[in-house]
Amino acid sequence: MIRVEGVSKTFRGGFEALRNIDLTIRRGEIFALLGPNGAGKTTLISVICGLVNASAGRVLVDGHDNVAAYRRAREMIGLVPQELTNEAFTTVWDTVSFSRGLFGKPKNPAHIERVLRALTLWEKRNNRLLELSGGMKRRVLIAKALAHEPQVLFLDEPTAGVDVELRREMWNVVRDLRDQGVTIILTTHYIEEAEEMADRIGVIRRGELVLVEEKHALMHQLGRKELTLHLDTPLSAVPPGLASHELTLAEDGHALVYTYDTSRPGKGEGTGISALLTDLEAAGLQVKDLHTRQSSLEEIFVSLVRENA
Repeated sequence: MIRVEGVSKTFRGGFEALRNIDLTIRRGEIFALLGPNGAGKTTLISVICGLVNASAGRVLVDGHDNVAAYRRAREMIGLVPQELTNEAFTTVWDTVSFSRGLFGKPKNPAHIERVLRALTLWEKRNNRLLELSGGMKRRVLIAKALAHEPQVLFLDEPTAGVDVELRREMWNVVRDLRDQGVTIILTTHYIEEAEEMADRIGVIRRGELVLVEEKHALMHQLGRKELTLHLDTPLSAVPPGLASHELTLAEDGHALVYTYDTSRPGKGEGTGISALLTDLEAAGLQVKDLHTRQSSLEEIFVSLVRENA
């Protein structure tokens, strides 16, 4: 649905915001773009949407060049910006209907009603925007972006400043849109948002696309697991016979923590767990309980950013 080919952007004054970005976004997927502040996320979205001209490269939206065929490409895109930029004295119904008209679409009250109901805005349709909460105003932005029935929806920090309950409701809305065939691209600072929703994840750092990967494959390849072994008798130090396993003491000596790479080949032997359990028995240590913990996407993201700093 989206193909970004060799896109770079240098602003007046010489600041290079994007460097030779190549990216393909599949039809009907949720793609999360992660990166620290100033990494280039919003600039990349702005270039794809045709709001900022690239210094080099091109963008195709369902095969339409977003410069040479600007109108055709742009009408396929809905954009939900970070900032709340609604007209305070306009009603919800009027502002959403007006957004549809901006794209030359004929009036379609039934579609506007469907959008407002999906976003739980129907009861607020006659309210002026100044009367709405911040979370409701953000929903109005999504409604405006969906008014002209786009096939691609960009969400730039869609749940910034939204409480946890409303955030989860909006996640459900996004999933429903994906199920209807809409391609979703979101930027977010909430790592759990990407972990919960995304099919694929891209990480951008200082204007360069560091990595693009399936979410589950990313967590498998770069994630690490911790095996915590709870002991019957506390230890003051790791026994010499276990030194090769690089264990660390935890819980005041009542537990040993073993960290291993999930991407290593094999199963038990590849992770070293079988050898560890054998050596524990040889050392006369009794394990009363154990559990494992997978690295979170947040830990992986922080690791990637540090590596590319």
